[in-house]
Amino acid sequence: MSVLLLGFGYSAAAFAQAAGTRFGPLHGTVRKAEKAARLASGPVALQVHAGGAPSPGLAGAIAEARTVIVSAAPGEAGDPFLAGLGAALAAAPHLELIQYLSTLGVYGDHGGAWIDESAALEPAVQRTGRRVAAEAAWQAFGAAHGKAVQIFRLAGIYGPGRNPLADLASGRARRIFKPGQVFNRIHVDDIAGALVAGIAHPQSGVFNVCDDEPAPASDVVAYAAGLLGREPPPLIPLAEAGLSPMALSFYAANRRCHNTRLKRELGLALRYPSYREGLAALLRAGEGITPPA
Repeated sequence: MSVLLLGFGYSAAAFAQAAGTRFGPLHGTVRKAEKAARLASGPVALQVHAGGAPSPGLAGAIAEARTVIVSAAPGEAGDPFLAGLGAALAAAPHLELIQYLSTLGVYGDHGGAWIDESAALEPAVQRTGRRVAAEAAWQAFGAAHGKAVQIFRLAGIYGPGRNPLADLASGRARRIFKPGQVFNRIHVDDIAGALVAGIAHPQSGVFNVCDDEPAPASDVVAYAAGLLGREPPPLIPLAEAGLSPMALSFYAANRRCHNTRLKRELGLALRYPSYREGLAALLRAGEGITPPA
């Protein structure tokens, strides 16, 4: 049996590294042949899939898969995989578990309150509304075809190459401040750990994948600067930051998310329970020491 990664990006690559061969061969999809060629020597056998029905190679990967991990964002037409691959997935003889990577953004704004997976879904922007619809579509698919479906709602992702240490080294870091605003975060290695734990406990469920300590974005940048022995960038009020509408949307919602279900039901112990441990580990790995190439 094998694992199929529909949408081989940052989080899927971290899973591949963490899983190795323990769940059998790894297959994945990318949208462009150039990316498939660039990663051809890696641990994942990649198929090019830009929509529509599966190629013979992808059809074979679906037929072998016991677990499918979906990590591509939905578009205006809905989930990019369900329409073209749904029939093949429904007929896959070994498929037991579908893991869908969603976002905490589906909750919208809760005024800084602590919430769990039972909170109302009130997406503030269209793209998170699409996530709500995609979650429901995969859950309905699983119910109709006897497949377990796990929804993982991810916090703000950081990790190698994508973190405030790297931003400080490259000169891109800014300390944008909105009074009272907090975010949860999650290290990409803990996302990988959640997926591995989900495969080991293949029951349906919805899980917040986030750290233990939601914090203001400005505090995280200041902490990263301290690790590097630098003065932090000056605080910039949100109204003066000149952010794009998409970037501004991340500041429209204020909430603190619990991860108790992830720990209790899937048995996951976070490697990086807050940004402090995560950034310290990234610094030890060399992040922020020199500007990214």
